[in-house]
Amino acid sequence: MTRSVYVTGIERGDGRQVVELGVMELLTRHVDRVGVFRPLVHDDPDRLFDLLRARYRLSQPPASASGMSYEEAAALQAEEGSDELVSRLVNRFHEVAREYEYVLVLGSDYADTSLPDELGLNARLANEFGAAVITVVGGQDQNAEAVGAEAHNAYRAYEAQGCDVVAVVVNRAVPGDRAEIAERLASRLPVPGYVLPEDGSLSAPTVSQIVRTLGADVLLGDHAGLSRDVRNFVFGGAMLPNFLPALTEGCLVVTPGDRADLIVGSLAAHSAGAPAIAGVLLTLDERPGPDILALASRLAPGTPVAAVAGGSFPTAAELFAIEGKLNAGAPRKAETALGLFERHVDTAALTDRIAVARSGRVTPMMFEHELIERSRSGRRRVVLPEGTEERVLRAADVLLRRDVCDLTLLGEEDTIRKRAAELGVQIAEAQIVDPQTSPLRERFAEIYAKLRAHKGVSQEEAYDVVSDVSYFGTLMVQEGLADGMVSGAVHSTAATIRPAFEIIKTAPGAQIVSSVFFMCLADRVLVYGDCAVNPDPDAEQLADIAIQSATTAARFGVEPRIAMLSYSTGTSGSGADVDKVRKATDLVRERRPDLLVEGPIQYDAAVDAAVAATKLPDSEVAGKATVLIFPDLNTGNNTYKAVQRSAGAVAVGPVLQGLRKPVNDLSRGALVQDIVNTVSITAIQAQSQTPPTTPAAG
Repeated sequence: MTRSVYVTGIERGDGRQVVELGVMELLTRHVDRVGVFRPLVHDDPDRLFDLLRARYRLSQPPASASGMSYEEAAALQAEEGSDELVSRLVNRFHEVAREYEYVLVLGSDYADTSLPDELGLNARLANEFGAAVITVVGGQDQNAEAVGAEAHNAYRAYEAQGCDVVAVVVNRAVPGDRAEIAERLASRLPVPGYVLPEDGSLSAPTVSQIVRTLGADVLLGDHAGLSRDVRNFVFGGAMLPNFLPALTEGCLVVTPGDRADLIVGSLAAHSAGAPAIAGVLLTLDERPGPDILALASRLAPGTPVAAVAGGSFPTAAELFAIEGKLNAGAPRKAETALGLFERHVDTAALTDRIAVARSGRVTPMMFEHELIERSRSGRRRVVLPEGTEERVLRAADVLLRRDVCDLTLLGEEDTIRKRAAELGVQIAEAQIVDPQTSPLRERFAEIYAKLRAHKGVSQEEAYDVVSDVSYFGTLMVQEGLADGMVSGAVHSTAATIRPAFEIIKTAPGAQIVSSVFFMCLADRVLVYGDCAVNPDPDAEQLADIAIQSATTAARFGVEPRIAMLSYSTGTSGSGADVDKVRKATDLVRERRPDLLVEGPIQYDAAVDAAVAATKLPDSEVAGKATVLIFPDLNTGNNTYKAVQRSAGAVAVGPVLQGLRKPVNDLSRGALVQDIVNTVSITAIQAQSQTPPTTPAAG
């Protein structure tokens, strides 16, 4: 039977989308097929469903996700009664439930509806659906006593109507009252009560949302600029010298379109990084001339400049009524919301209470969720040498919003902060270190000179070498100032891992440094090694790669069953290449008799049960291998790319193994999510190697 959870409230304005998104995140960590159902909808596009569908790669058609409109429901209830309304909504729900393992139900929003007893309707639907209920209470602008009483009343209202209330969430609480509210909930509720504080960045609209709401014309600006949060409004009327001090970080400048001095001055201040504004909104239907727009474009590329027809006063009234919303066009808000939810909700306990049973299949998304959850559980610091690279900054924004790990970015601080402001990303919590000016440079030069003295490296030469971000980051890891390093978005593999070979070196028991890719297929995760480091390993090295890969697989929840790949299976072939694989297989069995290993074996016999039944019917590995070891780099690299492209697999890696401390390389074509995954893996690797580090000074 399909399970479901019904997220509902008692009035409008509770910011319930944060909880709905957080619950969806929990479900998709454990369940392959999750559906969404909103019994009642407005005529406007369902932006939360669009966000869920995009973020969690739902195949569910939008039409199936809703019951009926509020207008249809009100008319049906008036004409045929509540029983008929409920009956039709229940039928619609079961049409969805038949297709999914779990359904997230989004309760009504109490906004501009004409339905009597809306709370009672939500309660009855939850009962008819057989759903667990999470009720949300808004705490905005209320003291702790009032919020505690309202949360208790909300619980009683749903519990009295027979609902299985599994948790109460107070959202948008006054941050200073959070602890007191939590104490009141604990003393008054028989179910867990969670308190999420107000986060101004969630209620801040984006420039894009303002443009859409006001019907503004965009004169300048790119997608990144339009996605910036607007944290404040500054209305221009004063002369420029008096106006500039009023600018604040993330503000939207609102000024008549004929004030070229304020337009250019605001953008020049943004370009200088003092402060970084969200954009400029021009009123009175006045547009600057082409020369001013061209100058504005050069001063602050990507920064939005938009124009509206109305005057400043009516525009201000509209602006102050706009509130930020979670939607597919604002992914950073989703990351912020999830970070807030995960910091203040006991997600493991809530998962148990809503009775989520883990699927037997492991999807790419489930694997990615697991990485983030595990890296968060034992916080570590990761250094990112490519601190000015756009993809790295966007990944840093995600990692910090989700509270995944601590970060150190390398590079010139003003350049990094200016670039982050231009991209509209938040990296305030990241440490920034400039290798050129850091007091650590002298210390690192001494260390490196000693390590490379046998190669004739002098102190002066070392001083130059360690200013390179890859060497500087590697030395931070070596000296315990960071737990791991991730690089390679703009640097070559050699530039990333050569410093690790020279400084960190191999771990005890490891003969060589090698790599694996986690290949996330539709229903399982396979481990491929070595696809990135060793061109033509001999039998000894191949055995070492297999043992290291099995250890890595087990560390990340993949039960290791090793297939030593070749162009022949069992005893059917001969030749130097097959003999190498056969010898390596024997060495693995000798060194690690606890591991399941088969080889030589062809790829199809390793992963396809039907082929395995014919070629190796008695093998414990054939047909169900999880760790696939390629005989050389040429085979491994081409195979992983072929599977990635042709099977739509998510390739996470390369993940380096065999180093004393974790350093990982990125593909130069890495996407933001690839970087997030690799940083998470690096943090998890560090958890098993060292206690958390202390961040470096400057």
